[in-house]
Amino acid sequence: MKPFFVQIKTELGKAYEVATVLADSEIASEIHSTAGDWDLLVKFYLKDGEDIGHFINEKVHPIKGIKNTHTIITYRAF
Repeated sequence: MKPFFVQIKTELGKAYEVATVLADSEIASEIHSTAGDWDLLVKFYLKDGEDIGHFINEKVHPIKGIKNTHTIITYRAF
């Protein structure tokens, strides 16, 4: 399994709604609200060989209320 993170910017006032949809869909490992330029930080896991781009395009981007995303691919946890 490979982890990656997605920072999500939502439409104003939609962070909790987006977080609820992500939680209910059970596709995220962790969902955190954050301060600053992004509203949510979400940790996902995919099986080796699965395409992160397709996953984000098919599972994350269609969620109503998401304005922008920024994907962070990690190499190793310490």
